[in-house]
Amino acid sequence: MLIREIRGCFLCLLVGVLSAGLAAAAPAKDGDLRIVRVFTDWRDASSFKRISEYFDGKENTGGELMLRTHPEERAGLYFFLRVANRGAAGSARLQLQLIAPTSAKPVAYTFPVALNSGDTVINLGLTGPDWPDKKADPVAWKITLLGADGQSLVSDASYLWEKPAGN
Repeated sequence: MLIREIRGCFLCLLVGVLSAGLAAAAPAKDGDLRIVRVFTDWRDASSFKRISEYFDGKENTGGELMLRTHPEERAGLYFFLRVANRGAAGSARLQLQLIAPTSAKPVAYTFPVALNSGDTVINLGLTGPDWPDKKADPVAWKITLLGADGQSLVSDASYLWEKPAGN
């Protein structure tokens, strides 16, 4: 009798674990992927240096994803994103469209991104000649995560990116 109950419990547990595993492997559904927030700020190169880098010479990102238009340059205008992914981990592309104060024409930058399940913090930097003026702010911006097929998965934009409805 006891063995039959243990077997029944084990079978229920096994079915639950397999169901969770299959759900994690399923493609992302609406609401599974979202951009929680976006902040922008200028960062000097020295602000990225941590004590460990003095010993091994390698940048310590603290588990955050660093994307830079010029990887060898650290100083620049950064977009700090937190992306929440309730679906399975996978690869995507991050596209930043930006209107700078020097031109009304948008410029686009695209980066490959590996999205983990859970939260991912992304530091997206316009570095080197792409943003040389630390006192300048972007006029407007739009960030889009694109799937492997190029379709938009989720996006966020500044207030000035689009003309408000009704105008």
